[in-house]
Amino acid sequence: MRPPGQLTNWKKNYTERHNLNLEEKINQPEGRRIEFKEVLPTNAELAKTFIAFANDAGGELFLGVKNEPREIVGLNKGDLDAIENQISNLINDNCVPALFPDISFVDVAGKHLIRVYIHKGGSPPYYLKSKGKEKGTFIRVGSSNRLANSEIIEELERIGAQRSFDGLQVHTITLDDLNYDRFQLFFENKTGESVSMEVLHKLELVKREQGREFPTNALILLSNDKVKAQLFPYAKVECARFKGTKPGDYIDQKTFDGSIVEHAELVLNFIKRHISEGTTGYDGVYRNDRWEYPIIALREVIRNAIIHRDYSLTGKDIKVAIFDDKIEITSPGKLMPTVDFNAMQAGQSDIRNKVLAPVFKRLGIIEQWGNGLSLIADNLADYPEIKMSWTEPGMAFRVSFLKLNYTKQVSKTVEETVEETVEKILSAISQNPKITAKQLQVITGLTRRGVEYNLDKLKKSGRLIRVGSTKSGYWQIMDI
Repeated sequence: MRPPGQLTNWKKNYTERHNLNLEEKINQPEGRRIEFKEVLPTNAELAKTFIAFANDAGGELFLGVKNEPREIVGLNKGDLDAIENQISNLINDNCVPALFPDISFVDVAGKHLIRVYIHKGGSPPYYLKSKGKEKGTFIRVGSSNRLANSEIIEELERIGAQRSFDGLQVHTITLDDLNYDRFQLFFENKTGESVSMEVLHKLELVKREQGREFPTNALILLSNDKVKAQLFPYAKVECARFKGTKPGDYIDQKTFDGSIVEHAELVLNFIKRHISEGTTGYDGVYRNDRWEYPIIALREVIRNAIIHRDYSLTGKDIKVAIFDDKIEITSPGKLMPTVDFNAMQAGQSDIRNKVLAPVFKRLGIIEQWGNGLSLIADNLADYPEIKMSWTEPGMAFRVSFLKLNYTKQVSKTVEETVEETVEKILSAISQNPKITAKQLQVITGLTRRGVEYNLDKLKKSGRLIRVGSTKSGYWQIMDI
């Protein structure tokens, strides 16, 4: 150990060696990978932060920076070595498994700071030695440290063992008990290959144990069986078109809860029904159509939400919300530690579901490893009026597509919109009493469920009756 008060050249020149604009970094808000402290906090608080960083994406702590309001106050130069030794001893005494931090002295605006960088740990879960794994494991959620529950600890253990949740066997049922015919049909249509037992084993959708074939979580998620609804009731996508700019009354709503291979296309089609497609001109004799939002970017975000969501988390589903001024896609589970949406052209690729992802690639849902963010960036470049942002609200990851030029207009009330829809239905029926629900979908823009809901309301109110059978009968409008 070097003598107290001695600053080594490598620490003095930290900023130059790493070519970092520390003043710019220090002006960033606290978050998943960065925290600021004016003075050294209590041992327990500091250890929780380091453990949370190690269990997540890694992170850095700056000492000598006041957080609110942000101000570089600095530390006494003569105290730097003692503080460094205190931090090293704290980590060694309180954190298990062992952490190996990078501790550096940096000068910013003539003031002395200490930077502690904690690498993403390779042997999670990390926890407080005094509390044990169950009560001492912490994770990073936004800018705070949160005690991990049993689900999260199990996931951290899987990460440490280099196993993924989707590859785990389900021993409560055998392969013969599972109905996955929808996936088989989808697979055969996309690849031209039958879903044989050899293919199931090769894709790790089935594993053999003690002479019996057991499905993995991945195959159950890909199936359309009632077992999926029982084991993974939240492996679904909830879509809604809301009226206005905030959640509340919705114009249309749809739940997709079958095989997850079908979700991406169904969700994108739902979005297309609720955004406009215009013409930007002609290229020779060909018309150039342009969607209101960047469709390629939306498609990639939807795919990522489905493929990379954390299926081990219970009580959480994917949500797609369409508002007048934005589209939000929220997926359970935090962003993978090595993926940075701020560097979309970097060709990043990190896989949470190591069994599902290759299946999706084989089906053509993933085009190429690591190019999804690049496709998003390229598509967004053609939409200067749309801004994409991302946040991590709790244990979830949300991507928003925002209209920069949105101007709030006086909109119709929900009651007026509903009445317009009703009038469209009645008008269509008056012209064609034998009109089908499918034809009404085209006329109104509603889903089948939406059409049936409105027809049922009209029947209950006495404004509409059905004469004859469902197939050969007709509608009759009543005067009330």
